[in-house]
Amino acid sequence: MSQPTRRMALQAGWAAALAWSLWPQARAQTRFPERPITLLVPFAPGGIADLTARAVAEHMARTLGVAVVVENRPSAGSIVASQAVATARADGHTLLLMSNANAVSVGLFRRLPYDPLRDFAPVSTLGFFDLGIFAPASLRFATLAEALAWARANPGKLNVGTIAPGSTQHLAAKLFETEARIDALVVPYKGSPAVLTALRAGEIDLAFEVTGPMLPQVAAGAVKALAVTSAQRNPALPEVPTVQQAGVPGYDVASWNAIAAPAGTPGEVVAVLNRAVREAVASASVRDKLGRAGMRLSASTPAELQALLSGEIRRWGEVIRAAKIEPE
Repeated sequence: MSQPTRRMALQAGWAAALAWSLWPQARAQTRFPERPITLLVPFAPGGIADLTARAVAEHMARTLGVAVVVENRPSAGSIVASQAVATARADGHTLLLMSNANAVSVGLFRRLPYDPLRDFAPVSTLGFFDLGIFAPASLRFATLAEALAWARANPGKLNVGTIAPGSTQHLAAKLFETEARIDALVVPYKGSPAVLTALRAGEIDLAFEVTGPMLPQVAAGAVKALAVTSAQRNPALPEVPTVQQAGVPGYDVASWNAIAAPAGTPGEVVAVLNRAVREAVASASVRDKLGRAGMRLSASTPAELQALLSGEIRRWGEVIRAAKIEPE
């Protein structure tokens, strides 16, 4: 074989090898998704996270042309679903409904079977939802400012109900106690129904709960909404002030939901998923359904979601340490 012919043969071989090495990436670019997508939800059916996942998944399925199947895998700290996604094939067909529970769990557990910052490829936020501070309808406090004044005059006597220790509601109450500079008794209950029962019976003075599920109770006059925990008023309760407006500067707590894929998912696939999420979040049907549940929909870039997760891990870690909650 002549020298030019040999050179041409080598070049052809290199070109073939390069094409073969790039084939999976090109295939992901042109053929994603290839099969139904599974969206793992770390919470039980019926809650706001499940409602959010199903509304968004339904719209994403229409955009992507494949089914997006919601699978509930509830567990403490969202660990079971999160680990399943962290170890799944990084091709975009297995996704996680991520939430602030993924940030909180870093401070609540001595060791997680994954790293929330390294083992996931962020796709986009879906939205944020407030907690509310609620009081019995018959209680003497007409405003949160009145409750704060009473608490400061009566240290240790204000009873605040939340769900389990380490929950967003519980940590939000502990952060409130610190930033409002009051000495309160934060009482954890097994679940939201128990908190509501105690609140309506007057066994507790205040309760921290997710706003959406409490809206019917407020509308029926069973409880009063004294404040919402985020930095902006909730559209479903426009007359209710924020905690900041009620006299606690800097207090800002909002729970959130997002979508993430396994780390290593090709950037092109993440981009396709991000566009599908953005279309879902912008759609009138999704906004109407989730807006009625108290959700403030907001898509993001992958980088913005990564920054949110990192900041929440730091923030809630500090709250957990200040509350002297021992990691499990």
